[in-house]
Amino acid sequence: MNLVLFDLDNTLLAGDSDFAWAQFLIGKGVLDREVQESKNVQFYEQYKAGTLDIFEFLDFQLAPLARHPRAELDAWHREFMELSVRPMITAKSRTLVREHLDSGALVAVVTATNAFVTGPIVREFGIPHLVATVPAQEGGAFTGKPRGMPAFKAGKIERVDNWLESLGLHLGGFERSWFYSDSHNDLPLMGRVTDPVAVDPDDTLRAHAQGKGWPVISLR
Repeated sequence: MNLVLFDLDNTLLAGDSDFAWAQFLIGKGVLDREVQESKNVQFYEQYKAGTLDIFEFLDFQLAPLARHPRAELDAWHREFMELSVRPMITAKSRTLVREHLDSGALVAVVTATNAFVTGPIVREFGIPHLVATVPAQEGGAFTGKPRGMPAFKAGKIERVDNWLESLGLHLGGFERSWFYSDSHNDLPLMGRVTDPVAVDPDDTLRAHAQGKGWPVISLR
């Protein structure tokens, strides 16, 4: 069996679901536009620059989940999928995922974006496994805090290792392992697989990939 890991935002998606979710809530009036939009943009720029404090960001991103009933959140997410997410899914990304699934590989999305936002998106692709930042719950309600290590930078390695361990597997046990990503933030995990692939990469990742001779592709 081979292993195939996909980043989600700006990799399988032609956009960022984390950023888009906050913008969606702002558009619905759930979040205050004047305050929240500038923060959302600021965090996104920090992410691209590699300076993001993931715990500060999660305090911002997970807080709305704790203020609303789950049924209301789920209804909003269905609308979000239709209006914001499906337009970001390209034919090329669907085809690549299907090719790996049809090959019999173990396939997962590995993303820093929290599992509430990303779970339905991953199911839309037909991908059976999700390794994501986990929003903590108590009694079925979100607390507004993450549970465990966020799946960000080197945290993705820890999350992937724990997931594979739960299946009785380990990263080094696969003949081949792929990780597709657009971001230099994912260089730690890309360095652990046999076949790292840069997808519509940022400038830092593109330069690194070209220096290492990694494939550079576009799913747009």
